[in-house]
Amino acid sequence: MSWRVTVRVGPKVGRERFDSLDAALAHARESADRVRREGRIGTVKAFRDYTPGERVQARIELTGPGMIRRAGGGLDVMGDGTLVAYDGAVRKRPLPADSLDQAIDELRGALSS
Repeated sequence: MSWRVTVRVGPKVGRERFDSLDAALAHARESADRVRREGRIGTVKAFRDYTPGERVQARIELTGPGMIRRAGGGLDVMGDGTLVAYDGAVRKRPLPADSLDQAIDELRGALSS
């Protein structure tokens, strides 16, 4: 029974496995905190301007044990430092969170059910 945490920051992708949900969430918390301390990303001009709040700086995904219908969710660290917690792997459902602690608590509740 293992949990997988995938951290994507720009072109870099890291994957680790953990024996418990608590250990996986601790790693997700550390990863999100590290990305937020690294600094912000700027606005990008393409067909329109994409502000830092609209750009994902890092995506931290948690995947539960099993083969079919595995639990999944994660955190998006936006370019302005805000967090978006979500439940689901394909159909992402946003979870209410105003802080990193609240995001981790919401993820714990969603992934342990």
